[in-house]
Amino acid sequence: MRSLVVVARPPGWGDLVVRAGSGTNQEAVRRHNLGTLLGHVHHGGRISRASLTTMMGLNRSTIAGLVGELESLGLAEQSAPTASRHGAGRPSPDVVPIGDGAYVLAVDIRVDGLAVARIGLGGTVLSRATGPIPTTRTPEATADAVVELLRIVVREAPASSALVGVGVSVPGLIRRTDGLVRLAPNLGWVDVPFGQILDHRLGGVATVHTGNDADLGALAEHLRGAGVDGSDLIYLSGEVGVGAGIIVDGHHLGGGGGYAGEIGHLQMDPAGRLCHCGSRGCWETQVGAPAIAEAIGCPQDRIASLGDVLDGLAEANEGLREVGHLLGSGIASAVNLLNPRVVVLGGYLRSLYPLVGAEVESGLHDRALVAPREQVQVALPVLGGDTVIVGAAEMAFAALLEDPVACLANARTDVDRALGVVA
Repeated sequence: MRSLVVVARPPGWGDLVVRAGSGTNQEAVRRHNLGTLLGHVHHGGRISRASLTTMMGLNRSTIAGLVGELESLGLAEQSAPTASRHGAGRPSPDVVPIGDGAYVLAVDIRVDGLAVARIGLGGTVLSRATGPIPTTRTPEATADAVVELLRIVVREAPASSALVGVGVSVPGLIRRTDGLVRLAPNLGWVDVPFGQILDHRLGGVATVHTGNDADLGALAEHLRGAGVDGSDLIYLSGEVGVGAGIIVDGHHLGGGGGYAGEIGHLQMDPAGRLCHCGSRGCWETQVGAPAIAEAIGCPQDRIASLGDVLDGLAEANEGLREVGHLLGSGIASAVNLLNPRVVVLGGYLRSLYPLVGAEVESGLHDRALVAPREQVQVALPVLGGDTVIVGAAEMAFAALLEDPVACLANARTDVDRALGVVA
């Protein structure tokens, strides 16, 4: 199993680095070792103590001590080794995360709706709720709607379970330094401090982190999904617009300010349709939700159910096949530029691909250079519709994996009362 740890480098999620965890016997960095070990358990789900010893390069007694500390913090427990494990000598116990030991609240803000979840250690979705986005789509009304949904998912949280962070996905340009939503054209947001707005309504129960939806999708699929065995991945978030989250050599590619990945605004046709961003002929005007809906005759006011409509189709018509070819052509540009091993299709593209896979591959073949084309695989998200919200959760868990002791010391367990769920 691949060893992965998410390491937070303040102040923004854009500085997260995915790398193999390594340890040290120096007592001065014991908390680093503790967080590294917790990261292995969080992402691995079930790991033997012997495997942790090998992964971290520490001796058995040190690993045993770290595991014991995680047990005392209520974050992990030991269990009998899996029956399938063989080898000489007495097998070491497995270490597994306690899903309700600590949790985060994850929020996915989409143009067509809202989704929230309470997600525990190990990536377990403990509860979830969905609802419509307010008709006005103002940041304030959206934050109010999010809080109402969060009240639903925290109701069943055990009294001893600690909230260690809130992660929010937004389909827009997110400034790395402070999470400011510089531009979310399909929401009509410009320079919106949404994290601060939501934090105020939550009464400061936990630190709110804001990230771009495609970036978070890439993070989730790299850590837990289609890209878990590789280090170079592009996640295409296909909603009303199209964005890309990019992992290069195990690192998130965010650019100077955190704005990299707006692949939907590459100009494909200078004389094409007007885009929400103000330009013409952007790729997302060709392959985004409105273009898909038009191709199949789905009214624009039913875009919220576009995925269900696509899932119900037996075959693609000519218009939809053309969208598929344009999708493949755009993917080819990304393949030529970044040489990914995997391109994951999320959002509505997840429902589109089974219908037009041949056309996508044709467009990719026609436009991509032979060398990078030979190395790339177009795939569907292993995490399905949960990819982005799981990515938001991973962003929120970063502080706990950096320093479990300090994070838990500042965490709250009375979240239901703080949010007015109980009297």
